[in-house]
Amino acid sequence: MLLMGDEKMGRKTSFFTGFPGFIASKIIERLMIEEPGMQFILLVQASQLEKAEHQIQTLCQKLFQPPDRFTLIAGDITMPNLGMEEGLLSTLRTDITHVFHLAAIYDLAVPREAAYRVNVEGTRNVNDWCLQLEHIERYIYFSTAYVSGKRTGRIFESELSCGQAFKNFYESTKYEAEALVQAVRSRLPVTIIRPAIVMGDSKTGETDKFDGPYFIMRFLDKFARLPIPYLGKGEGPFNLVPVDYIVEAACFLAMDPIGENKVYHLTDPEPYQAKEVYRLICEALTGKAPRYTVSPSAVASLLAVPAFRRWVMVEKETINYFLLETEYDCSQALKDLQGTGITCPDFADYISIAVRFYKEHRQDHNRTIQIH
Repeated sequence: MLLMGDEKMGRKTSFFTGFPGFIASKIIERLMIEEPGMQFILLVQASQLEKAEHQIQTLCQKLFQPPDRFTLIAGDITMPNLGMEEGLLSTLRTDITHVFHLAAIYDLAVPREAAYRVNVEGTRNVNDWCLQLEHIERYIYFSTAYVSGKRTGRIFESELSCGQAFKNFYESTKYEAEALVQAVRSRLPVTIIRPAIVMGDSKTGETDKFDGPYFIMRFLDKFARLPIPYLGKGEGPFNLVPVDYIVEAACFLAMDPIGENKVYHLTDPEPYQAKEVYRLICEALTGKAPRYTVSPSAVASLLAVPAFRRWVMVEKETINYFLLETEYDCSQALKDLQGTGITCPDFADYISIAVRFYKEHRQDHNRTIQIH
């Protein structure tokens, strides 16, 4: 329900892209509690409207909230003015105080054209839309820690363009998109969130897609009865964060004045080595530890064969993230979250919960990533 006249004075109204996606839904759920007067305007692709309506009903029933806190708008970030009808624009320009831009293609194997259209052109359109808003208090853009591409060593939150190459089109287009957002920081109150690889909820294990580290579980499923190998030395850090940490931290940094004009690595400040992550997943899933080591290049060669990667249900681009020699400095995030009680859980403390959820839902096709 759009607010009119005096009703909207002093009222916060958030505008979301990326709903009914998992992280957007979780952020909205938290804000419904923490910001009881906030209205939510959700830009949704026409094909997702039915799913979005069901998700809103679920949230409202769960939290005993009235559905009139929500307005669903059919639109498309790849179009000027986000594909919204002209009649809405004047009202929205005066209502919206917070914009959360999460819509993106996150697939590591995405072709460049599709990734560029959504991630780059879409973000350019969201930027242009935000610049029209009369009362915007914060523009929260969800980037990724992996805009660092193939860089090695310590990566700081203040860094972006360092001449880096990229491992895939997901990374390169998210880099280009963040560069566009960085360019409007002088004209908009921006907060940029760069998560590491996102796991399910640390308390429940809940996730909507079995991608990222869950590809390891898919891989191990196929070989659980055999002696299991390590994938190379795995001496570099493998940075994983549970979604509840991302949600809690992002909501605080988005709504508190401290987060304005900041870039945050929402990464694990003490990540495990890739080898240890693999061992912990293996032990939780199969009950046994890896016993020998194979070359990552050998695994990469197998994953280059379409029939093999479809059989193991693993994207070939995944192997690159086991070879990273990159440390993400998150000093700004730790400083600004100090005293809030919001901290990144230890991977070893929640991996068994993640594995249990995976085992219970691994046959759910809605959580399965299509492998080409």
